[in-house]
Order: sequence, then structure tokens, then C-alpha cells
Amino acid sequence: MNYGAYLRKKGKLFEVKIDEINKQFSPEKISSIILTNAATITTDAIQMAMQYNIDIIFLDDFGDPYGRVWYPKLGSTTYIRRKQLEIYTQGEGLNFVKKWINRKCINQQNFIKLLLSKRPDADEELHDKLNKMEEHRKKIDGIIEPLSTSTPSLMGYEGIHSRIYFQSLSELIPRQYRFSGRSARPAKDPFNAFLNYGYGIMYSRVEKALIIAGLDPFVGLLHTDNYNKKSLVFDFIEPYRYLIDRPVFYLFSRQKVNESHYEPVKEGIKINAEGKKLMVSSIIEHFDTIIRYGKRNIKNIEQIQSDAHSFANFLIGKKDSFMDEEG
Repeated sequence: MNYGAYLRKKGKLFEVKIDEINKQFSPEKISSIILTNAATITTDAIQMAMQYNIDIIFLDDFGDPYGRVWYPKLGSTTYIRRKQLEIYTQGEGLNFVKKWINRKCINQQNFIKLLLSKRPDADEELHDKLNKMEEHRKKIDGIIEPLSTSTPSLMGYEGIHSRIYFQSLSELIPRQYRFSGRSARPAKDPFNAFLNYGYGIMYSRVEKALIIAGLDPFVGLLHTDNYNKKSLVFDFIEPYRYLIDRPVFYLFSRQKVNESHYEPVKEGIKINAEGKKLMVSSIIEHFDTIIRYGKRNIKNIEQIQSDAHSFANFLIGKKDSFMDEEG
């Protein structure tokens, strides 16, 4: 519900009023109510939402969630939260983490393969790096220890894979923008400054998708030691980082970035207002690209929400796979 919308209970239905237009909806067909900007909801509508186990989610002006109301008893949302805790001690927890990291690794490798396919004269060392990435991806596949003891190995292999990936990207952009690995807060170079800004946008998108799906963003599987942190957001974002990597890489490889887009800060570099404008335009274009996902044509960015719902439904036994792509 957007600016000026008014939601109330009318009989056994929800009624939404926007200006002079009234629409009614059955609570049995609603899984969540999302309120943004200056929308209004009555207490009897909140009560009916709780009776039907409908999440109420509040978003700020930027579309980021800042509050949530859900059914206090063991409805689907509470059940999902409980299953999130249980899966950590089960084999499915390890399977999910392995598959999730694997998917990130494959996305990274596919991007490097795509770039190399357009550079027949690329240094052989880049092809060697791609082979090393595949070796470490397979090591992740081979882990069979419980998640409680295998986390260091999983993160270690994934870390090496990502380091090789970013080394490869650095060698493929114009020489003046090459960088030495990932750096954050502050970035040590313009490329990382753009990546950090893009990843920040992605974190809010992922958190929103998890909350709408009924998942608890604080209950993670791999990043479990981050007390009072949104651990599942850190877990879930990994396969989608390429949605930022690609537009950032193309901005630099096509030399659309210049010194007017970033500025120095203490011990680093940050993207400025002009850079943000350039970055957001590029990201939105990439997010809105239509892809074939599972059995549907959807926007690139919509795979996150699709997978969040799939994971939630998997946890409560309504789906056989973790992600919609496998459906």
C-alpha cells in the first residue's frame, strides 16, 4: 500500500481505499500486507490480519523494512522461524549452505567465462585462474562434516574462490582502475567503492525479500556468530552479488567512470552523488533485465523474492527444493 492508501476491515474482507477508489480482498488470499509512506491501517484490520496469520510489514521511504507485526502463536511465520533454527543441526542445513555457496561460485565463474569468451587473446593465466576457481568449488561440494564443524572450511574455500575471482576482474578492467582485492569501509579504490555502494542496495533488497517470505533475517546458517546481526541476510545475498558485479564491471570496462564520480576520504575512496546517479541507473537497468527462471520469465531482481518464498516453503514442507529455479 502506497501513499494515501487506507486499509480497513469491512465485514469479512479487507477494504483498501485510494482516493475515491475502493477495492475489497479476501484475507484467505493474502499472505502479507506491505505498508509504505503515509498509508493507514485500522486496528480491526490488524486484528483480522492476525486471525488469518497475515504478516504486516512496514517499509520506509527507501523501501527498507523497519517494522513487522505477525501472529504471536504458532502460525506459518512462527513455524518458519522455528524450522530455521532446527535446520542448522540437520543435514539439510549443510546441503543448503553448500548449494548456496556453489551457486555463488558458479555465477562468478560464468561471468569470467563470458568475459574471456570475448577476449580470445586473454592471458593464459586468466584461464588458469578459472580452473583454480573450479577446484575450490569442488572442494566445497566434497564437504560432508556437520555444519557446526565445517563452517571454517566452507568459508575458507569460498574465500579463496572469491579472491581469485576478483583478481581476474582486476586484470580485465582498464589498467588505471586495477585493484588489489576486496576492500570495504572505506574502499581503497574506485572499483570497490562502486561495489560497496551496490552491495548496500542489495542488502536492503534481500532483507525485504526474506521478511516478506516470513523468514527471520537474524537466524542464519553460515554467519551464525554475528550476534544481533542479520545473519540470514549475509547468507542469502551471496548468489546475487553478481547482479552488482556485472554492471559495475561494465561501467569501468567501458570507461564510463571518471574522477568526477568519486572522491577521497580518510584512508580511502567513496562514491559521490554523481557516481551514485550513474551507478543506480546502471543497476536498475540490470535488475529489470528479463530472464528465464524456473518455468517463468521474470526480472533479474525478482529471483531473490522467488527464492526466499521457495526456501520458506521448503522449511515447512510445502516445496521439495530450496530455490524456485529448481521447481
